[in-house]
Amino acid sequence: MPLHAAPDDTCAQTCPPLEITVIGAGYVGLVTGACLAYIGHHVTCVDSNGAKIAELLNGAIPIYEPHLVELIALARQRGGIEFTTDPADSVKRSDVVFIAVGTPPLATGASDLRFVEAAARQIGSAMDASRRRVIVNKSTVPIGSGNLVGMLVRDGATHDPEIQFAVASNPEFLREGSAISDSLFPDRIVVGADDPETHAIMELLYRPILDQSFIAPPFLERPAGLNPVPLVKTTLPSAEMVKYAANAFLAMKISFANEIANICERVGAEVADVTLGIGLDSRIGGRFLSAGIGWGGSCFGKDLQSLTHTAAEYGCKSLLLDATQEVNRRQRQLIIQKLQERLKILKGRTIGLLGLAFKPETDDLRDAPSLTIAKRLQEMGARVRAYDPVAMDACKREYPELAIHYCNSVEELADNADALVLVTEWADFQELSFPALASRMRGSVIVDGRNAFNADDVRSAGFDYCGIGRGTQRVAVVRRIRSEASRETGPDVVSRPAAKSAGG
Repeated sequence: MPLHAAPDDTCAQTCPPLEITVIGAGYVGLVTGACLAYIGHHVTCVDSNGAKIAELLNGAIPIYEPHLVELIALARQRGGIEFTTDPADSVKRSDVVFIAVGTPPLATGASDLRFVEAAARQIGSAMDASRRRVIVNKSTVPIGSGNLVGMLVRDGATHDPEIQFAVASNPEFLREGSAISDSLFPDRIVVGADDPETHAIMELLYRPILDQSFIAPPFLERPAGLNPVPLVKTTLPSAEMVKYAANAFLAMKISFANEIANICERVGAEVADVTLGIGLDSRIGGRFLSAGIGWGGSCFGKDLQSLTHTAAEYGCKSLLLDATQEVNRRQRQLIIQKLQERLKILKGRTIGLLGLAFKPETDDLRDAPSLTIAKRLQEMGARVRAYDPVAMDACKREYPELAIHYCNSVEELADNADALVLVTEWADFQELSFPALASRMRGSVIVDGRNAFNADDVRSAGFDYCGIGRGTQRVAVVRRIRSEASRETGPDVVSRPAAKSAGG
């Protein structure tokens, strides 16, 4: 079938639409619901937050995700998508009910399952014996939560002991900023269940995606050469573990790259060359090997803590997971150290942060490195400014205690600033005019926390450029200074100036 052809009648007959309820209209729930409706199912998204549901009913989206507004509009035309605060009616008529609520970390590192538990009881109280249903954990939940959800559904269904249901685990692998693509064109779909009938229902649910037999949305081209999507059928605990293991491994790759970057700075190696050289090895791969200020967001930190907590409960010491988290914590402090090396005293300095969101194409500030850096700078007496194309309103709303001056432009951010720090590698920042910025600043320091800038361009504008693990750049500058000075005055005159001017 051509990539953008409509599904034929055979597919329509073998892939009948299902009735779906999604409990939780947050990031995962909205994207999941919209994508399932787009491929032809009828979806009802439920959330206890009445203001959020009112927004959705009025056509507004309470989160920032590229093209989600357009996808929901298309979903209304195809399978149909509704929004409500009351799950009772939709659960009764549903074949599949997703739980997609938050599981924030507790102080112990364990996952807070209050919202999952409430959803399970709510589903049970709304069910009847008219059909067998599949209840799907889409939320990231600790290993063994499938059993917990099954028990709590039964607890909520005291009105009808004859209800029939099965619990499945279907972890999400969505990247904020590209969540729609990750949902419609995934690397794999993982389903954990204890019986073949449940696996069959979930396979039917995802058949258009597995076969790629749906029409790609006009704003999102199907990846060239995309093969049928693998379906991994496994047990409940194995599927739950897949999610944690995947995120732990990706976080470990980033922390590994940062550990290597810190050594590169000391020995004069260029981390981008090193990670390119190892990433071309098919056993390693080049993705998630970019050195910088580390990872943030709602998943990596929370999932590592939860997996570490689970390991401890079963008597396992997770040395690699602990080290992954420690390297990430240290990387944020590295930005402060680099500013101290160049500015010495930070008290009374004005530092501008280029970006606030934990990554581009989102306004998500959960565990964002910017927050750690801003708080530490303020503790040290610095004034902190920030500019982010999307996330400033969210930061004002969610972190009012942070005395950040929010700027309307990068130019305003640079006015009389002593240093700029690239925190989020928004595409807009690739178009900056460094000479223009330099003319506005009091100082001349740029800390490139994402290694996103061309160091030569930044330095030629008069900046003291500092990247992460960019040892080759430092050596090149030192050698150039020594060479130029040697031609003028001899080789021994420049040893101290060269050392002083060395940058990262």
